[in-house]
Amino acid sequence: MAGKDLPIIVAGGGIGGLAAAWALARKGRAVQVFEQAPEFGEVGAGIQLGPNVFKMFDYLGLTEAIDRTAVYPGNLIMRDALSGEEVIRVPVGSDAFRARFKFPYGVIHRADIHGAFLEACRKSPLVTLNASRKVVGYENKGDRVAVKIDGGAELEGELLVGADGLWSSVREQLVGDGKPRVSGHIAYRAVIPTPKVPAHLQQTDVVLWAGPKTHLVHYPLRRGEVYNLVVVFHSSRYEEGWDTYGDPEELRERFKGERPEVLEFLAMVNEWKMWVLCDREPIKGWSEGRVVLLGDAAHPMLQYLAQGACMATEDAVVLANKLDAAKGDYASAFDAYEKERYLRTARVQLMARFYGEVYHAMDVKRDLRNSLLKNASPEGAINGAAWLYGGIEV
Repeated sequence: MAGKDLPIIVAGGGIGGLAAAWALARKGRAVQVFEQAPEFGEVGAGIQLGPNVFKMFDYLGLTEAIDRTAVYPGNLIMRDALSGEEVIRVPVGSDAFRARFKFPYGVIHRADIHGAFLEACRKSPLVTLNASRKVVGYENKGDRVAVKIDGGAELEGELLVGADGLWSSVREQLVGDGKPRVSGHIAYRAVIPTPKVPAHLQQTDVVLWAGPKTHLVHYPLRRGEVYNLVVVFHSSRYEEGWDTYGDPEELRERFKGERPEVLEFLAMVNEWKMWVLCDREPIKGWSEGRVVLLGDAAHPMLQYLAQGACMATEDAVVLANKLDAAKGDYASAFDAYEKERYLRTARVQLMARFYGEVYHAMDVKRDLRNSLLKNASPEGAINGAAWLYGGIEV
């Protein structure tokens, strides 16, 4: 069989992998997705979605599916976790915000955005989903790529898209830059029924309580039926993975002395899931032969700009479009894809680190942060995010 008649193979069945599969299928390409987990699903809790990714949902025909469970907050609010004062309020639900960026700002459960892509892929005759099968390596063979699956199996594809996340096996072979950078930040997450949240703490906004080396974010999910809580603190503790249980006592110690509202939220949860926040340095060289990286495999980032899933979805759209336009010239397609993506994603990676420092500022840095942001206009904050929220051309 000629290489051009083989399927495109996608390593990883998370948001980035399924977005790539769906975007490629819409261009008429047959795709095989390989996921190491026993079933296709998504762990995690809520994520924030900027207008830039809603533009991608619209392009991919998924707006209706996303809209079923998304919540559209009125404001992004930062409060000082020690004083309780409001530091800044950005009206992302305003008519002016929507008019400027053409698309909304929303929040959604990770499982719901993953589910929207999964539903689309399952309905497509061009997408085949393979669970309990991990891509562990590859070999470029001219007009095709031989893909190695754990257990010893090998299959051939026209291309291999490495969308296998932070701990990517494809990246390890292609780039070889070792383990991710451990940030020293630990995140605990929980989703609780909204009735469990006292009325005086319920808000339709996204609220971030910024404390010294800590922060808490809360907002409603799934049409307001549940509440999403994420707390972050600095620690040298390190456990690989996304589904480790957290220690409520550790949280109480880390957040001691912060506002009663913050402590009330912490007390509502008996069982937290914990993960270590990691990223990598921005790189060039996302491809080799018939293999290319996407999403966290290419540019893992900290959560502080809320853009991980957004950047992966943009990647998927750009990659599919470049491959479609190249008409078989994969080297030029991969080169055009990387050139369009690497500076934008690098900016998000580095800005996310900076925002983490801003949120967790202490002492004089905290005072300076509060002073600058309290004197900033909401319009100024929106202008500062225009490079991101304005999205990409498709």
